[in-house]
Amino acid sequence: MLVPRRRHSVFDDFMTDPFDSFFGGLAQPQATPNLMRTDIKENDAAYEIVIDLPGFEKENVAAELKDGILKISAKTSQESEESTGTFLRRERFTGQCSRQFYVGEDIEEADIKARFDNGTLQISVPKKVEQPKLEEPRNIAIEG
Repeated sequence: MLVPRRRHSVFDDFMTDPFDSFFGGLAQPQATPNLMRTDIKENDAAYEIVIDLPGFEKENVAAELKDGILKISAKTSQESEESTGTFLRRERFTGQCSRQFYVGEDIEEADIKARFDNGTLQISVPKKVEQPKLEEPRNIAIEG
């Protein structure tokens, strides 16, 4: 039996685990649940994406658009500190993380606006309004 292929919708998250549906739809706990928490809002003119990136610097955050997929990546490293004690627990993330969203192939890089402030990345992706096609007059040949 053929199963219809699901079309990607705007802002599909490509970081979901393919086994989530296999295990009854219950998402498995992630190793870093607080990393890159994202809110997406829609208004009349655009989609507003807000991503929490506490502890990241603006220089280490990047956004890339390719083939209709918006990829946000960020990296951070722990400064080597001279300390006299030994850590019993360390909860600060070091490394690299990324999220990807399908935004549509008709969106261009110049249309997207991004701002990083106080550990929060705000991205505005405009909605593309389809222009109605004007029907061109067609001449009908008259025989005779």
